[in-house]
Amino acid sequence: MKSSLLLIVVLALGILASSGLYTVSETEQVVITQFGMPVGEPIKHAGLHWKTPFIETINRLDKRVLEWDGPSANMTTKDKVIVVVDVFGRWEISDPLVFFRQLTDERRALSRLDDILASETRIVIAKHDFIEAVRTTKDRKAIRDVTNTTTVGSAPSSADSRLGVLPPIIFGRVELEAEVLKNAIPKIEGYGIKLLDVRFKRIDYDPSVSQSIHQRMISEREQIAKLHRAEGEGEAAKINGERERDLATIESEAYRKVQEMEGTADAKATEIYAKAYNQTPEAAQLFEFLKTMETYKQLITADTTMIFTTDSELFRFLKSSNPQAKPTAGIATPEFTPLNKLPTLLEVGRQ
Repeated sequence: MKSSLLLIVVLALGILASSGLYTVSETEQVVITQFGMPVGEPIKHAGLHWKTPFIETINRLDKRVLEWDGPSANMTTKDKVIVVVDVFGRWEISDPLVFFRQLTDERRALSRLDDILASETRIVIAKHDFIEAVRTTKDRKAIRDVTNTTTVGSAPSSADSRLGVLPPIIFGRVELEAEVLKNAIPKIEGYGIKLLDVRFKRIDYDPSVSQSIHQRMISEREQIAKLHRAEGEGEAAKINGERERDLATIESEAYRKVQEMEGTADAKATEIYAKAYNQTPEAAQLFEFLKTMETYKQLITADTTMIFTTDSELFRFLKSSNPQAKPTAGIATPEFTPLNKLPTLLEVGRQ
């Protein structure tokens, strides 16, 4: 009888202990509720704890940094560009008691974060241009991209005045993220949540306008390419003109030098010939004979037809090799040399 009673007592104590004792890990915190209402302070320290059996209930909440990944949403920037924005953030439960009273669990907390952060992101995106949302850095003045401009010094036309112009950037993407975080923190703190960070995961054109955006980009690049081609053709024409001018100058100078050299050479050759052939009368006659033979070779060819008189001074050697012979009237004289003897005279001239 006593053993049975002891067994019953042990079982009762075991049931009581299992219902009242609980453990809290390092990664969680506990809110105790009694009939659905929080009682006491939240348990944040890890270890073994006690609660009123059967009456109090433990509600475990995560103590670690939690992830929020919002859904993608279409938004409109200040410059009327429709973009798809995907945002993510990090948060933690800073006040478990307030969190439990306001939201109860993480699922409702994530839903509330979706509403608040999506709204704040939409407001910030609408206040800034598209370039400020996608560019990290800021403080860029409105400048013209040197790779997309016409030649320096040339007046830009109305067609290329808009090409290659980089718009000013007052805010960068980092500041937009900080602005979303700053605006969302006061609205989230009332739920016992501490918002740690908000970042843009992706910002892209809306698929419905991507094709038109890409086509506009292609059109702008084609216009820039045409400007570059026109500039290149102008430079090519300029270079070709300078080349032809330089070539004409070089050829003219070279021709002048050649003529000067040939004239100097002819003068020296004439001087040498004069010295060589003016030493004796026979040498002068030989020089005259040789030069006449060279003239014959240049004038008389296989298809040459000539009509001349018998007293022609140029062809006197055709009648006689004696330069002292005087031309006589008549068709033939004893000193006349027929044309069939001309090769012999030419051979003499070569020798």
